Amino acid sequence: MKPIKTLQLGKNKITPNFIEQLRKLFEKEELIKISILKSACRNKKEAEKLGDELVKSLGKKFNYKLIGYVLAIRKFRKNQR
Repeated sequence: MKPIKTLQLGKNKITPNFIEQLRKLFEKEELIKISILKSACRNKKEAEKLGDELVKSLGKKFNYKLIGYVLAIRKFRKNQR
């Protein structure tokens, strides 16, 4: 079992460079965890908005689950609805 890749999302929030870094990681990975730092958001609703925005910018093959302030983003083989 290989370790799960983790990233941190800070005060710059979602930038084109961050999305490009995620796309490169998803070429080899199926699951990536992103820790949302306090400087990025203050409550769960903002964290959900960040998750929605990330998945929207990555494409239809991605889905996320918010656990605390950690986003677990998964890539699927087929497009999601």
